Amino acid sequence: MIEAKNFGVSVLYGVITIFLLAAITSLVFSFILSFTNTQEKSIRLLITIISFFSVFAGGFICGGKGRQKGWVLGGTTGLLYSLIILLYQYLGHGSLFTLEQLIYYTCYTLTAMMGGVLGVNIAGGPTQQQHH
Repeated sequence: MIEAKNFGVSVLYGVITIFLLAAITSLVFSFILSFTNTQEKSIRLLITIISFFSVFAGGFICGGKGRQKGWVLGGTTGLLYSLIILLYQYLGHGSLFTLEQLIYYTCYTLTAMMGGVLGVNIAGGPTQQQHH
């Protein structure tokens, strides 16, 4: 059983990873859109792909940090990320998720779950011991 402190720290690492990657990506794309003739609609697919990569990376980091139950850690990371965005959108802009956004955030959560599973498997899980 994964202890609560380790669970919380792992999920926090995952969510922070997602938001850091999102901030860096937003900064890069804002420069691209500001200083070139590129239109937002022409890079929308690239932004979506990078968003999924960021959520996957957050789940991966979370699973690697937690070292067990990657699907639970990744799923919790994806749900917490989605909840933070929903709260920002609702409290800051007075609107709930649209059906399209609900589908995206469900897919983000599933992607974070996959990242969490892979993170646990790459990190070696709880049974792998260090050799001195």
